Amino acid sequence: MPFNDANKADLPTPGKATRGLHADDPDHVTSPNYPLAPSLSLSSTFRLPHPASQIGQELAETGEAGLDWQKPPVHIYSRFTSETRGRTEQVLSSLLDSHALTYASGLTAAYGAILHYAPKVIAIRRGYHGVHAGIKIYSRTQDVKIIDLDDEYPKLDVGKRGDGSDTPKGGLLVWVETPLNPTGEARDLQYYAKRAHEAGGVIAVDSTFAPLQDVFEQGVDMVMHSATKYFGGHSDLLMGILAVKDKKQWDQLFDDRSHFGGMPGNMESWLLLRSLRSLQVRWRQQSTTATRLVEWLQTLVQATSSSSTVSKEDQKIVSAGVVQRVWHASLQPRKDKDTSATPRFEEGKDFNPAAQMKNGWPATFAFRLSDKKKAALLPHETTYFAAATSLGGVESLLEHRLGSDPTEDPCLVRVSVGLEEFEDLQADLRAAFLKLI
Repeated sequence: MPFNDANKADLPTPGKATRGLHADDPDHVTSPNYPLAPSLSLSSTFRLPHPASQIGQELAETGEAGLDWQKPPVHIYSRFTSETRGRTEQVLSSLLDSHALTYASGLTAAYGAILHYAPKVIAIRRGYHGVHAGIKIYSRTQDVKIIDLDDEYPKLDVGKRGDGSDTPKGGLLVWVETPLNPTGEARDLQYYAKRAHEAGGVIAVDSTFAPLQDVFEQGVDMVMHSATKYFGGHSDLLMGILAVKDKKQWDQLFDDRSHFGGMPGNMESWLLLRSLRSLQVRWRQQSTTATRLVEWLQTLVQATSSSSTVSKEDQKIVSAGVVQRVWHASLQPRKDKDTSATPRFEEGKDFNPAAQMKNGWPATFAFRLSDKKKAALLPHETTYFAAATSLGGVESLLEHRLGSDPTEDPCLVRVSVGLEEFEDLQADLRAAFLKLI
């Protein structure tokens, strides 16, 4: 970390909240007057150093291939590096205890992961429909087999990328999304990592719904985030993240990104850097409020409701059967049964994710209403929840999920909890449910 070298040796290793604020600090001995709010550099190109200068001579000797692109001594062209993007990735790497790289969107990052491993078999189930669309695009150029997460994993003759790396090519990629979109259910990462590695494959995890989930502790090879969501947090940017533990693998990802053009712009990078400063406090509040809402919503489900603890207004909602089921990682392992005529396949229902999600439960979850019409109307009957797609911003959202994903349950509503007061969000939902009776 670029803290003052004279002081940092006397301090303990900083926590994530501190790293989010200071991981990219210049050394205040050598830079005594740096701006606390990072400057935004919009330049796409940079003047090259004179050949007679020290850095000019080093460049002449090593060429661009000799540069450490994670800590470049100079910037050449913003498709490769820029001061703004570099600082953002420095903070992300510290927060994720890894080597992180940013992309133009979450889907660009996901596609970059698939191209990186170039698998012949992908094990995947449900999750964000955009990732499945990206796999279909990849399948146009490769003979790739799609299997279920719980199918038997094949052991393949794996090749290498051909760039001097140990990264496998043409093998098995296990793609796990946890917590799951749109329900916020959790999957057992240690279990799937063990299965993937026993088969000689690799495991990549979409951890978008839990930005502070320490997936590398569970043995995974790569983590992907849509930074558009919680990392960005203000509904004003599109970005994605890939993070790996190995620097050589980061170099490969960087080279891929530089040549397929998936990097984010400087403005988006600056907006993300701004947002990372408050990630910890935002996430903690959103997670806490969402978990309280889930606990309350569970009391509105007839199968789990106790009339002695439910208010008169809420009893009306229970009696009308408006809310049929709630999904969230905090409800796992599930003991209650889905009484719907067409019960949903539930992920990890026997798995207790508490240890895996020690930094907070998901702030996005879902519930099923009694019919499609109510599910379509509910987001438009609220005051503090906006009827909108996406998630992770400071404002709370409700979405009739069928509008974004035509394969989804037509009665399902996805909730993204923002920074409003719990009592206000609870009252807003209660009033909307009563309107639907």
